[in-house]
Amino acid sequence: MDINNRLVCYDIKELGKQLKKLGMLIVQDQVWGRVTANREAGKSTRYYMDEFHLLLKEEQTAAYSVEIWKRFRKWGGIPTGITQNVKDLLSSREVENIFENSDFIYMLNQASGDRAILAKQLNISPHQLSYVTHSGEGEGLLFYGNVILPFVDHFPTDLELYRIMTTKPGEVSHEKEES
Repeated sequence: MDINNRLVCYDIKELGKQLKKLGMLIVQDQVWGRVTANREAGKSTRYYMDEFHLLLKEEQTAAYSVEIWKRFRKWGGIPTGITQNVKDLLSSREVENIFENSDFIYMLNQASGDRAILAKQLNISPHQLSYVTHSGEGEGLLFYGNVILPFVDHFPTDLELYRIMTTKPGEVSHEKEES
């Protein structure tokens, strides 16, 4: 892997349980090194962490994740944590530090238990909560600073951009069959 590429994707899912924590720490260290180098070059660094709750499960990786999250903006970094089941994310002691250092949250449909926790944690009113209760695709809440804004975004499915970006298994496999 050439870590000097403009885009770098680390995938540690094949690491065994014994190596997973070490793998996460190595990736985080590599990312921080990239942020530092990019800052010196006057560039921003976007950092997307899928299944972010996994980084907050282990004490060491959770502490390092929070440290990076807090320092990123000052160093030209733009961290983005992505997770499907918020309950796992919210079970971490460190999540308050993440929320306190986040300017933007994009929330889609949430399970009942997750909604209750999020309502308390993010001070969401019952009316606002209705936008993430049994909501359809492309519907939810945006949090920007202290503003909570409901949204509906029905992205056209007949566009080339949609075809490239979709992650729906049926559409992705359909695309591969046509190629």
